[in-house]
Amino acid sequence: MTTTTIEPLDPIDSAAKPAVESSGGRGSHAMRWWVLAVLGLSQLMVVLDATVVNIALPEAQLSLGFSDADRQWVVTAYALAFGSLLLLGGRLSDLFGRRTTFLIGLAGFAVASAVGGAATSFEMLVAARAGQGVFGALLAPAALSLLTVTFTEPRERAKAFGIFGAIAGAGGAIGLLLGGFLTEYASWRWAMYVNLIFAAVAMVGAALLLAKHVSNVRPKLDIPGTLSVTAALFSIVYGFSQAESQGWADASTISWLTAGVILLGVFAYLQNRVANPLMPLRIILDRTRGASYLAIFVVGAGMFAVFLFLTYYMQLILGYSPIITGVAFLPMVAAMITSSVTSSNVLLPRFGARILMTSGMLIGAAGMLVLTQIEVDSNYALHILPGLVLMGLGLGAAMATAFQGATSAVHHDDAGVASAMVNTMQQVGGSIGTALLSTIAASAAADFMTGRTASALTLAQAQVASFTATFWWATGIFAVGAVISALLLRDEVPAPSEGELVMAH
Repeated sequence: MTTTTIEPLDPIDSAAKPAVESSGGRGSHAMRWWVLAVLGLSQLMVVLDATVVNIALPEAQLSLGFSDADRQWVVTAYALAFGSLLLLGGRLSDLFGRRTTFLIGLAGFAVASAVGGAATSFEMLVAARAGQGVFGALLAPAALSLLTVTFTEPRERAKAFGIFGAIAGAGGAIGLLLGGFLTEYASWRWAMYVNLIFAAVAMVGAALLLAKHVSNVRPKLDIPGTLSVTAALFSIVYGFSQAESQGWADASTISWLTAGVILLGVFAYLQNRVANPLMPLRIILDRTRGASYLAIFVVGAGMFAVFLFLTYYMQLILGYSPIITGVAFLPMVAAMITSSVTSSNVLLPRFGARILMTSGMLIGAAGMLVLTQIEVDSNYALHILPGLVLMGLGLGAAMATAFQGATSAVHHDDAGVASAMVNTMQQVGGSIGTALLSTIAASAAADFMTGRTASALTLAQAQVASFTATFWWATGIFAVGAVISALLLRDEVPAPSEGELVMAH
């Protein structure tokens, strides 16, 4: 048995690269649909962890006795570690092997989850959440880059990315359902312990299915670039968390965001001047990939309006329990899965990326527009369900197309860091969306109460006014995403990336 590589010509990123050899007999192409199942499970674990813990937070707060002011750190610790280390995690998977990085990420995430589940203090829980973020930053880019280099045949690639995009988009809603179920019928600790089950299954599958890869040449890690971009992303994510809690005019908010922007400029300057850049600028300057990253950023910012504020609406105004709230999101999940798979496999080859992503954003905007009409006494079937289904259909198509575009025509050696950019844009978009929309919601509620006497009804109306204000803004965000997609994307199917190793007899 010999090893060969698939080397489709990349007009943008092609360069003389050292051959990579496989040291194992288990090529990932041999059972690639099982590989997709393993990667999808790991992606689901990382994505749902953001919302599954949110649902369990009130119970955790009662159990460990920490204050409302401290509660945000359980969420922020994960976001800071995850968001700031993603590009480093992606590059490490390129340098030291995707399989190795993936397995380390899974194992570390599982250990951190176990520590969080067994937490006896607030500090222990926050440390565990930071640990989840660190290992999630290894795991998420490795998973997407493994998918990128495993599926290179256009029809299979479309189907695989449709499924993966659906998981990435629907994971937040699934987390709401799972978090509600575990909190209601088990304990808040199981919102952490459940990751051990996901990780164990994924680790067994990865060990059996993924081939070990050894590179003859291993470039050095770009230390200045790593330090500057890690500090930049930390500053940006933390700055937006400060904006949410302290306000946009607060000195700490302005300072952290300014520092983040300056450090990003330093990072970009360095990437043009080092031999082995952490993020080769050709990756983001490519038109298809650049537009796809922007689309992922927009979806990340706008989707928080659904998961965050619609959750508040259903629980605070309609009186839904956490588990019923999760069930209420299931039609959106079903629509997203259906749309992701169908659009990637059937519509994308026929219409191209520009039409599909633009249409997806516009349908998502229409779904948000429906949700702007909710009232204190609105009916789920008439006023919420249509908006959720439209959101699922539109954003499923947009996400699946964007995931393909973001990793299109990328060299095998850059697949990890290109994949990390997907997660980075999603994370930063989510941070901005949360901060911006939370501020808008608070301002809208205060404006509504101006000149009104506080009562149970007017307070409920003020809350609904704050939610609908965020839905209007999210409608605008998705409309901007449609314009960006229409202007920047080409009417073509994103080219596959360079192939992974295959085993030849």
